[in-house]
Amino acid sequence: MQAVTLGPEGTYSHRAASAVADEVEFRESVTAIVEAVADGEFERGVVPIENSIEGSVTETLDALTDREVAAVREIVTPIRHALLAQRDDFSVVASHSQALAQCRSYLEAEYPDADLEAVASTARGVEHARENPDVAGIGHPDNASGDDDLRVVAEGIQDRNSNATRFFVIAPVAEQSEAGGKSSLVVYPNANYPGLLLELLEPFADRDVNLTRVESRPSGERLGDYVFHIDFAAGLYEERAQEAIADVEDIAENGWVRRLGSYDTEHVVY
Repeated sequence: MQAVTLGPEGTYSHRAASAVADEVEFRESVTAIVEAVADGEFERGVVPIENSIEGSVTETLDALTDREVAAVREIVTPIRHALLAQRDDFSVVASHSQALAQCRSYLEAEYPDADLEAVASTARGVEHARENPDVAGIGHPDNASGDDDLRVVAEGIQDRNSNATRFFVIAPVAEQSEAGGKSSLVVYPNANYPGLLLELLEPFADRDVNLTRVESRPSGERLGDYVFHIDFAAGLYEERAQEAIADVEDIAENGWVRRLGSYDTEHVVY
């Protein structure tokens, strides 16, 4: 099977995608990955959805709102950040914005004068470090393996050892499944009134369905108008889930409710 994920080679997304497919292709943005899968160019895509330190990946949430795909699997992997450079003396630290944020305390304490440069991926930051002795990258320590020009300056630089990232494995919408231990919805109520969010959540509480994540994102239609991303611990095949979603659809009758599908979680350690 072929999958597409954030590139270049060596990103954490690449590591997660290797658990899904033997052949992995790359794109420079989550939006491009979701579009490629929605258009049928790839059988699978792997996108980061949430980090235990920095929270949800907003580009992924927005891409899942804009294009129809199915979430068919969830991969959770620990994140081990290392500082990679040609030498100890550098003036710039380059990495993905999430990685920079996950190592904020370390960088402020150890390299307070370094300029932080956000790039498309951790692997892209490592490439910059490989090409420029004034730049350090943040990435998995294995990115320096067998590389005479790059070395590990420090390991375990993430602010918390519990650092982990959830990835969604996405597929064309026709492959959406109702079987699995978790499910995800995208809800656009196209409304704004007191108690709206409570109304959207009560159908799940009334049926003893545990919500594992609720996130709002601007709809882009007007100020104060939101799209809600909801994950819950039940399969779409379950009667209680079907009843709860039916209630949500009634509440969002002026908007829409999109089922991303049901899936199981796999923990992958690298």
